[in-house]
Amino acid sequence: MAKAATIKVKLLSTADTGYFYVTKKNSRTMTEKLSMKKYDPVAKKHVDFKETKIK
Repeated sequence: MAKAATIKVKLLSTADTGYFYVTKKNSRTMTEKLSMKKYDPVAKKHVDFKETKIK
């Protein structure tokens, strides 16, 4: 059985609010850590979200 190309990752807010998004990424084509700017409803503004592992 082949290994799946996509994995689930957790995008954690850099505003230290504890808010996170869960998304998928292709681990074969995107080997670097995912980082994107998204809305944090706790901080009520757009902040950077960095990839962490799902436990």
